[in-house]
Amino acid sequence: MQPIGIRPTNDFAFKKTFGSPENKVALISLLNAILTLPVPIVDVTIENPFNLQDFHDDKLSILDIRAVDQRGAIYDVEMQLSAHSGLVKRIVFYGCEVYAGQLKAGDDYSELKPVYSICLLLGQLWDDSPKVHHAFRLVDRDSGRLLQETLEIHTLELGWYNLKESDLETASLLDRWLYWLLHAHQYDAQTLARLFPQPEFQKATDSIDRIAKKTEDKTMYDTREKAIRDQQWLLNAARRQAREEGREEGREEGREEGREEGREEGELFGRIRLLQKLLSLSQSTDEELQAKSKTDLEAMATELQAQLRMRMT
Repeated sequence: MQPIGIRPTNDFAFKKTFGSPENKVALISLLNAILTLPVPIVDVTIENPFNLQDFHDDKLSILDIRAVDQRGAIYDVEMQLSAHSGLVKRIVFYGCEVYAGQLKAGDDYSELKPVYSICLLLGQLWDDSPKVHHAFRLVDRDSGRLLQETLEIHTLELGWYNLKESDLETASLLDRWLYWLLHAHQYDAQTLARLFPQPEFQKATDSIDRIAKKTEDKTMYDTREKAIRDQQWLLNAARRQAREEGREEGREEGREEGREEGREEGELFGRIRLLQKLLSLSQSTDEELQAKSKTDLEAMATELQAQLRMRMT
């Protein structure tokens, strides 16, 4: 039989699989596998359910899934295809935004519910730690006291994941979900049913199988795949151009004692200009860029890259 051929990590497929109310058993299972809470999640309400029209209208720049459980806790889940400058700070920013956004005028702080912000990343965030799952909590570094029921941030770096099919039988629920996310497209539906017989996996498999067979969904999936490829190509081109221009400007401007600083500055100049070019913006002059601090330049490059990413999504 032919493989399904639909990658669950594609933003359209991920949102439809885990963001559709009829598939919430799959979302609940994934959340429980990641968080291992003292009291497991038994039900959720998806606050921003999958809507095909949103993709047609190009309304979704960040394709997160937001759900609330039986005790009011909030879960925000997103799939990121690659690490980029500022990603960690963006994850923290959105987690804090969700937490603070609960209160309306006149509400009491005691009414705040815990927020769990989860980012699944196809790449790697930290090269020095080959660990898939990181869980960050607000904790006192001396006493270890934890600010419970507030904000947790979870990152799952799928670039470090290396489980094999032969390991699935004894794998944890989280490992099984990560394997399914990374490899489901390589199997046919019958084989996936054998490897993952649990109802929650069956729901998820049925979802990507329907995408493969339904013309409208498959067309949108293919459109998103092309956008992902184009975005990655542009980002890679920006990095290559920045490195090349940085090396050249670093050679020209860097004195022997400050060569490294000149190279870094040149790379930033080149990166900013290329991003401006890709966005059809006027390119900054040397004088304009040299007037800015390194911190301002890095912030400028991060903002331009975010604009490019939003344009491609």
